[in-house]
Order: sequence, then structure tokens, then C-alpha cells
Amino acid sequence: MSRADSQQLSQLFSQHGPRVYRRALRLLGNPADAEEATQEIFIRAMRGAEGFRQQSQLTTWLYQIATHYCLNLIRDRARRAELYAENLAPTDDGLERTEPMRPDDLVLLRRLLADADERQASAAVYVFLDGMSHEEAAAVLGVSKRTVGNLIERFQAWAGARTSLDAEPPKPPERKASGFFGFGRRRS
Repeated sequence: MSRADSQQLSQLFSQHGPRVYRRALRLLGNPADAEEATQEIFIRAMRGAEGFRQQSQLTTWLYQIATHYCLNLIRDRARRAELYAENLAPTDDGLERTEPMRPDDLVLLRRLLADADERQASAAVYVFLDGMSHEEAAAVLGVSKRTVGNLIERFQAWAGARTSLDAEPPKPPERKASGFFGFGRRRS
């Protein structure tokens, strides 16, 4: 890495590092993992800088990189069961959680995101975790508002079936299904 690249990376990190870290922490749930992910996200951003078309804000582009990287990390974790057990235990530190969702719902959502269709998982993150409207999520994903609604509906139907008492987890549905699984709030 040249000195100029190093300076650009340093400047990019100082301007946007805390936001990207909070994003990674929210998705990964572990400060150490979030720190590591933040470093990797900025390295990837520098490598892919020519891919930034300036059609959106730099923050939006970095959030997309962070979301995809963290979702891939969640999917690739070999210790999902251990993570699930760790996050279900009540916190002894007495600190208030920053997530608006209940901790066990957030852990469940992370588990579901690890197995969900990638497009559905991205839409779910933007709508349920970030609280974006369907229109805002559509702009970030580069799809129509209706497509976001369809992705959310399919994710909710699949997640609802996945968390039911059935012994064998179902495959993602082909058709649109109705219903709201209960993560976050639905905004149009």
C-alpha cells in the first residue's frame, strides 16, 4: 500500500469508522468481532474504491459493504450454537442494551439471517434492524419498493416457518406469503 493510499484509508476511517463499527457491532453483537470486521470493511472499501459510482452517499456505500461482509461472517461462523448460548445468557454488567429489539429476538434474527436467502437477509437488515422504510431500503438495494416488500414478506414467511415447532426446517417459499414475523416495525 502506497503512502497516499495509507493516508486516504486513514482519512476515510477517521470520518466514517465509528458509524461502520456501530453497524458491525449491531449485526455481529460482539465488540471484538465488530472491531475486526470494521478494519476488513475499510480495506475492502479501499480495494473497491473504483466501484463507488457516486450515485449514493459514501456512507450508504460503506453500509452496503459492512452489511454484506457481516452477513457473510454470520453465515460462515462455525460456532453458531455457542454464540447463541452466549447471547441468550442475561447480562451481569447492568448496562442497558443499545438494540431496540429484545436480546433473544436479536439472537434469533442473527441465526435466521445466517441461513436466509442473501437478498431477503439484506432487505430484512435494512428494514428491521435499521428501521428504514421500504422506499429507503429499495434505494440502497437498487430495487423497487415493491420488490423490498416482496423480499420482506418472503423472509417473514420463511422465518415464521423456520421458527415453528416443525422438526425439519422448511425451504424458502416460492410464492409470496402474508403475515408479519414481528421483527422491528413495518414501514411503507
